[in-house]
Amino acid sequence: MRKLQLFAGVLVLTLVSSAAGYYLYQYNSQSQQFDRDVTQPIPVAAPQNITGQLRPEFSLPDIHGVTHNIREWDGQVIAINFWATWCSPCLKEIPEFIALQDKYSKQGLQFLGIALQSAAEVTDFVKSQGINYPILVGEMEVIDLASTLGNDMGTLPYTVIIDRQHRISFIKNGRLDSAQAEAVITTLL
Repeated sequence: MRKLQLFAGVLVLTLVSSAAGYYLYQYNSQSQQFDRDVTQPIPVAAPQNITGQLRPEFSLPDIHGVTHNIREWDGQVIAINFWATWCSPCLKEIPEFIALQDKYSKQGLQFLGIALQSAAEVTDFVKSQGINYPILVGEMEVIDLASTLGNDMGTLPYTVIIDRQHRISFIKNGRLDSAQAEAVITTLL
């Protein structure tokens, strides 16, 4: 009887250890996904190829609560950048976008930042960085818009450049460096 109890105890201990190991493995796998650089999406599906399509119509509030429609910038080349203050690659490209906005605004370039956050979460950052282009904000509606604009993987940063005829000319998952952005923008101005 004693051997049977000892065997049962070892069996239970083995099962508990195996279950704990499995759950620890699952937990570590999930947390490693969140530790990844957000510019490296999990390859679940290819993003939609939306270049050449007409841009969708949308409206979102700015950091002051005023709602803006994309039509406000008709006739300009529009660079829409989806970002968040917690996204380090996003923060690296913003100063470059500020410089490009300064350089090409008189020729018809309009950057438009769309933050995946509330106005309260981004207002101080926008002011401290001297962002010189409109910042729109939202949560689920921003995720839906990004998806409509081809960002099926939820990557941040994500940039879409639209020509003067409202056609999507360029999309970029991840950080867009200044030289690549300028090369695309100057062909559309």
